[in-house]
Amino acid sequence: MKFLPISISRYIRRILCFVLLVHIMFGALISDVPLTASAKTLCAAEVQNSQTAESAATDTTPKSATPDGAADTTTNNATSDGAADTTTNNATPDGAADTTTNNASPDGAADTAPNSASPTADLSISAPSALLMEASTGTVIYEKNAHEILRPASITKIMTLILIFDALAKGQIQLEDTVTVSEYAASMGGSQVFLEAGETQTVDTMIKCISVASANDACVAMAEHIFGSESEFVRQMNERAKGLGMNDTSFVNCCGLDTDGHLTSAYDVALMSRELTRRYPQIHNYSTIWMENITHVTARGSSEFGLTNTNKLIRQYEYATGLKTGSTSLAKYCVSATAVKDGMELIAVIMAAPDYKVRFADATTLLTYGFGKCRIYTDENTDALPDLQVKKGKQETVSLAYGTPFSYISTDGSDVTAIEKEIQLPEYAKTPCKKGDSAGKAVYSLNGKEIGSVDIVYLESVDTADYRDYFLKILSRYVRL
Repeated sequence: MKFLPISISRYIRRILCFVLLVHIMFGALISDVPLTASAKTLCAAEVQNSQTAESAATDTTPKSATPDGAADTTTNNATSDGAADTTTNNATPDGAADTTTNNASPDGAADTAPNSASPTADLSISAPSALLMEASTGTVIYEKNAHEILRPASITKIMTLILIFDALAKGQIQLEDTVTVSEYAASMGGSQVFLEAGETQTVDTMIKCISVASANDACVAMAEHIFGSESEFVRQMNERAKGLGMNDTSFVNCCGLDTDGHLTSAYDVALMSRELTRRYPQIHNYSTIWMENITHVTARGSSEFGLTNTNKLIRQYEYATGLKTGSTSLAKYCVSATAVKDGMELIAVIMAAPDYKVRFADATTLLTYGFGKCRIYTDENTDALPDLQVKKGKQETVSLAYGTPFSYISTDGSDVTAIEKEIQLPEYAKTPCKKGDSAGKAVYSLNGKEIGSVDIVYLESVDTADYRDYFLKILSRYVRL
């Protein structure tokens, strides 16, 4: 009996396998049933056997098993499907997402209760209500009756400024736009820059008047310019406050004049101060102005008016960057003071101090205490992450990135340079993978204790592979032989 040469036999076997594969695929297409595991194993085995046959054809050493026999007995442990089916993952992406705690998102931290660290330190604070917060993490470093409901006076304008900068960010207004002052806006009492009805000023000048001179007339003029009326502007203020978790707050006007029901707390003032400074750091370009002139142009002609900052800490405290003062007969003396030193930003809120000297002295005490006690650790997470293998996907790998930077504040004198980062990822990504979803996390620890984590997310979406994808993969391997 004559045998065909090995090379001819190999090609015949390939043709028969291809015919069988087409037959199976045609049946799957008709019945809309995925390609069976046995068919995939058979085709994968043929690829392996063809390689074995070629090796046998070029090797003159006697073999204990013929190529055909090898094909009959080969066990393929390395197919992508087989590897995917037998892999055991100790940490799935879903599980990682469920346990991840993100301490680094400014927005997220503003929406939830800040961390608390030794809030009852023994400090000599005369005001009845006070709070010290680290801005990047939202950590409360010190508090004294921080949720006591009090009148805010002109620190109300912090929320007014947030809405103004929101409108700028959305393109709703521009800094060069002119704002026309209404009779109602011009009639505001209290602190003002004496705008007249019909006078126009740019948005940029109005922000200076509010930030530096605490101008009530400028606040109302901007409220009307953005939302048409002060009442609608105030409604938006309360909505924004609710979104920040300011549960102690209810606004009745946009400037802080004493009115029944116009209330907040030191805690809530810190929350909105953090939102303004973190989301719109350009506010410091205004809040650090000590003195500047504006020009009134009215029917009577042109005249200069000098603005002087109501926040004396800008001149008295080396690291001061703002933010807003307030005082009325009922609210007494209040301040939300911001300062930056060695890359760390602190927010000190003083409510209902008996006089302006106590207000600034208490704020200085809090800021000095915070800068002396606290150390900040920040990881921008710019290092590249390796691609993650995909299980049963239309592609073999998926790209990853950190979801956010990470920040941590130490309030006990710990050496933050000893912080360690551990990347926790599963062996495979399970499909489907959606862009932006959590794949795992980076966990930070200090002295063996976990201090926080950030999500590691997919940079692209990957769908689950179907029988057509497996067929194309097998066919591409077959063609390359």
